[in-house]
Amino acid sequence: MISKVIPKLPFIDKQQTLAFYVDQLGFQLQSDYGDYLIIDLHEVELHFFAYPNLEPAKSDFMIYLRVDTAIEKLYQQIQTAGVLIHPNGSLKRKLWHQKEFSVIDPNGTLLTFGQAAV
Repeated sequence: MISKVIPKLPFIDKQQTLAFYVDQLGFQLQSDYGDYLIIDLHEVELHFFAYPNLEPAKSDFMIYLRVDTAIEKLYQQIQTAGVLIHPNGSLKRKLWHQKEFSVIDPNGTLLTFGQAAV
């Protein structure tokens, strides 16, 4: 039985990736195996593998991160931390009853944060 999904994402530069996820988004580094990283935040765990030839502009990697509460506060915190919001990713209520916003990490991975809109 499947009990958890853990995205595995590429990184080009380990230090840039850690600065983004740890310093700006608040994740914690759990393990550094050189070419393989594990980070977490609360119940969210992300794994990263070295992919030095990845071209960020051509990346097709995307993940959706569900937010339980206060997406507006998270949106402000992320902006205050210096994370750039995707040009088409400002906080909006979507037709599928979600409030969402998106950012792109240094490796070109699109991160969309979403909370149920009631």
